[in-house]
Order: sequence, then C-alpha cells, then structure tokens
Amino acid sequence: MTTIVSSGFLDAVWDVISSRVAIGIYVILMLIAVIVLIVSVILDEQRRVDPLRLLRDGSIKKAAPGGSGNAEGADEGTEGTSRFYMLTETDERMRSYMPPERANITLKELCERFRNYAAAEKKLYYTPEDIRKFIAGMAVSRIMIMQGMSGTGKTSLAYTFGEFLSNRSVIVPVQPMWKERTDLVGYYNEFTKKFNETTLLQKMYEANYSSEMYVTVLDEMNIARVEYYFAEFLSLLELPDTDKRWLDVVSDKWENDPVKLNESGQIKLPDNMWFIGTANNDDSTFAISDKVYDRAMIINLDRKSKEFTAPHTEGVKLAMWEWEKLVKEAEEGYGVTSRNLRRLAALDEYMINTFHISFGNRIMKQINRYVPIYIACGGDELEALDDILSKKIIRKLETQNPVYVKSMSKGMSEYLDELFGEDRMPACKEYLERLARNA
Repeated sequence: MTTIVSSGFLDAVWDVISSRVAIGIYVILMLIAVIVLIVSVILDEQRRVDPLRLLRDGSIKKAAPGGSGNAEGADEGTEGTSRFYMLTETDERMRSYMPPERANITLKELCERFRNYAAAEKKLYYTPEDIRKFIAGMAVSRIMIMQGMSGTGKTSLAYTFGEFLSNRSVIVPVQPMWKERTDLVGYYNEFTKKFNETTLLQKMYEANYSSEMYVTVLDEMNIARVEYYFAEFLSLLELPDTDKRWLDVVSDKWENDPVKLNESGQIKLPDNMWFIGTANNDDSTFAISDKVYDRAMIINLDRKSKEFTAPHTEGVKLAMWEWEKLVKEAEEGYGVTSRNLRRLAALDEYMINTFHISFGNRIMKQINRYVPIYIACGGDELEALDDILSKKIIRKLETQNPVYVKSMSKGMSEYLDELFGEDRMPACKEYLERLARNA
C-alpha cells in the first residue's frame, strides 16, 4: 500500500515539474541568473576604474564631443575628469621640474664610473669593452638589442644604467600575443570612457617635459614579432627630423586632454628615450628581421665577466644636451682614419663580388659615428671596427646559402688578415667560423 501511494505521489510531482507553468518558472529563473551575471561583470569592470579618477579637481572642463569613436564625448559619470589620468597627473607634477646641472664628465669617465657603479652598488660585473660597446651604441641608435645566454646580465645592464643616471628605467615584459602599437601604449576603453594607459606611455609623455635621458627595456622582445608591435616606433625613429616623430594615441584631442597631446591625438616620440631590447634565440622566440637589425645597435653578452673590487661610486645626472655635446666632440676629435676608410671600401667591394652584399649608406653612417665614440670611451679604432663589422656585415651572411658561406669562410678570414693585419679582426673571424660549423 505504501509503495502504491509513494508511486502515485512521485507521478504527481513529475506532472507538476513537467508542466508548462514549471517550465516558465525555470525560464524566468535562468533569465534572472543571466541578469545577475551581467550586472556582476559590469560592477567588476567599474571597480577597475581607479576611484581617484572620479575624485579629481573639478576645475578641469568636461571633454568636448568626439574622439576615439565616442560621438557624444565623456558621459556624466566622468564629468570634470580627463580620460588620461596618468598623463594629466604628469602635467601637474612636471610643472615644478628642474633640469639637471652640468655633470662635467667625459665619455671615458662615464664608462669607468658606470662600470664601477654596477659592480659596487649592484654586484654586476662587465668588461670595459662591454661598457664601451653599450655607450657607443647609444650614440648611434635609439634602438639597441642585447643578445646572449641567460644570466649574463642583459636586462640588468640596461636597467642599472637608468639607475646610474638617477632616472629609473621602465621594464616592459613583452607578451607572446602582442601584434600592434596599442600593446605598448594602451587603448581607449569605450565602456569606461577612459584611456587604458601604460607605464611606457606615461614615461614617454614625461620625457617630453624633461631634459634627462630615459631608458625603456623591452624584456624578451622577440617572444613576439618585433616588426609587428614595434612597427610605428621603427618608422618614426628613422625620420631625421625629431620634431616630426609623432606617435598616434587617439583619433583626436578633447578639450581636457593632456597638454602635450597634439590636435591629432598624438604625442611626440621623445628624442631623449632609448629602447633597449633583450633577446633570446631559442624555440620559444621569433627570429629578428633584418629591418630591425639594420636600425638597431647590437651587443652580445655571451659570457659572464669576472668579479672585481670597485670603490663606492655615485650615479650621474646627465642632461640630454650634455650627452649630445659629448657625442659631437667625439665625432670631431676621433674620425675614422683615411687608411681604415680605404680598407672599408676594399672590404665593401669584396663583399659585393663574393656575396652580393653591400655596406650601404645606413651602415657606413653607423660606422662613422660608432668608431669615434668607442675611441672616446677608451677603446681602439680597429677594435671598434671589428665589433661593428661583425654585427652589421658578417651577420648578413646568415641569410646566404650556408654551404657556399662555409666554402668561402676560410678565404674571407685570410682576406681580413691581409686587409687589417693578422688576427686584428677576431670577432669577424669567430663569426665566420661559427657560420661554417653550423652549415
């Protein structure tokens, strides 16, 4: 009897559950759940907006209509605030900026002090040659690539130089999915009506106020394709007129946008900022294209340097104008000798006839600037030529037929000895031997 009653009760319950009324209730509950989920996502997104942005001084006028696809300007929730929080804050902070005084230092002293500073204050050890290559490379290009084994101090060298200048470097950890400029500088958020600013954008903006030297470290730069996310930077840095280097940020300017944003929504790419990328060559990274290599200066850190005892050393505040003065004086005082210019012309002809590779105007311009700076830093002329030729000319043989390069490598090594003196070009010959071994 109990079994029959229980069975009848369950059938009745099932009829209720499967009725149209019950199904309607289920649908309503599901809709409520979806609405709750959407509201929670919206609230979470709103919490990401820094509350300080909503508490800024109301003296800033409301944004003008237009800009980045927002046809009606800023919404009521952001009235009296700028869509650029970090940049407008920089406008306020840099009003009281005072440029550094003259440092009264030579390039050779700069190298020696930086090497001692890294050793004494950071326990980082580099050879005098590595420091000369770093400083001379900065005089040639605003883009540098530091290659070498992990643990040799690639990132540390660039970061420590910023601290040495009393202007801490920005480290940008490059992400594998990066493909465009917005990955570096940020983007306008249509939902919050704010621009998602990056630290790099803020530092570039600050550098436009400052006369100091700025360093940005693109850590593991080739974990994504450099020529994708860094394309606009590469193009702008090629322009000889620094006053024409304007980087797109937004489509136009609003009334309360930062002061140094121009009417087209661009900021000036500062001439006092260097971009130093660290690169690893393994299966997880992309090959760096010739377009990037040709524009950049390269430093190879293939081995750890020996430790040495250095005295306590203070950093240097070096103004951009003083740096440019040091570079100009070095170029005027230590030009490439006419004898070595003839050697370079002969080597260029040899490379054209043997490998169909030419120096080109860009490489010759880089050589004519690199060599004098390297000498002013305390180095030797042939030492500087060996270094830059190995990275700018011999490196191009990697794109040639490896079997052919291997067959010609011995003859080229002998030609280098004949042209520059026996064993005076060790870096070039070592590069040739490595190419031959890997063929």
